Amino acid sequence: MADRSPILPGTLDLLVLKTLSVGVLHGYGIAQHIHRLSREALSVEEGSLYPVLQRMETKGWVTSEWKQSPTNRQARYYRITAAGRRQLGAEEANFHKSVAATTRVLRGAES
Repeated sequence: MADRSPILPGTLDLLVLKTLSVGVLHGYGIAQHIHRLSREALSVEEGSLYPVLQRMETKGWVTSEWKQSPTNRQARYYRITAAGRRQLGAEEANFHKSVAATTRVLRGAES
């Protein structure tokens, strides 16, 4: 198993929106998708995920509906909206700018 890494502050919105851009998922599915794609390095806790999903729904970035899960339980499924896709683009751009700036500082510190 890979070492666990903390989710960087400000990136949970990006990770959730990117995950939902692939398809409709319930909260546990979102957490599992992020965990799996990060090769088990990132773990999203329920206490962090559900408030983020509620906030995103309030902002109009996602919608939700109750459906039956494959395990025959009722689960809330989330879908990204057009506004959420626009936000995802902005979040990705900001993330890449931040990574590039941080990389420049780290490289400069080595000189």
